[in-house]
Amino acid sequence: MNRKTNHDFVVLATHRVMIRGLTDNKMTTKLSKAERTRQFIIETTAGIFNTKGYAGTSLNDLTDATGLTKGSIYGNFENKEEVALAAFDYNLSKVKGRIQQHLDQANTYSQKLLVYSDVYRTFFRIPFIQGGCPILNTAVEADDTNNLLKDRAAKALQQWKKGIIDLIKAGVASGEFKEDVEPERIALSMIALIEGGIMIAQATNMPTSLDKVLKTVELLIEQLKK
Repeated sequence: MNRKTNHDFVVLATHRVMIRGLTDNKMTTKLSKAERTRQFIIETTAGIFNTKGYAGTSLNDLTDATGLTKGSIYGNFENKEEVALAAFDYNLSKVKGRIQQHLDQANTYSQKLLVYSDVYRTFFRIPFIQGGCPILNTAVEADDTNNLLKDRAAKALQQWKKGIIDLIKAGVASGEFKEDVEPERIALSMIALIEGGIMIAQATNMPTSLDKVLKTVELLIEQLKK
């Protein structure tokens, strides 16, 4: 291969690499834009689903909130149910994020358990999720109407229960809590009190009802100590 031919070969190969790189960048940009649009839809409609419920949220609600067409929404999601599931996951992630932030700052296991009481109290004082607790809202509405949403809420409850049980067991192991405590019973009682208190407060529009229930949660945690 002479020098000119070799030069032409290198130029051609370089050109092909550049074209391939440009094509890859365009594909990446397109995918990134699609993901951004999908996330925008989720974040914009999450509060609507959590407030109005799956059955009460119409396609018009979604298009009005996002400013997108029906085609744009269903170009990113298969149907309304898929949007609702993604919205639930988004709302739940906000709750988990707030809880984890406070857990990281707590020094003792009793303080960590009290985080649940403190965080859920803020649903009425400083609402950080439109519509209230997504687990309660979804579980109540989807009980007999949507199995996928019901399963998603059930999974969230199981994860919540496990998180509390793990903290109680760790507290026992560290010597902070009594050895004869029943982690699962305490975990279920805490969740039932918190969610029941939220339901009563929402139904009666009396946040003080939740405060009274949460005092019982705090008493349960106090009784765990040696």
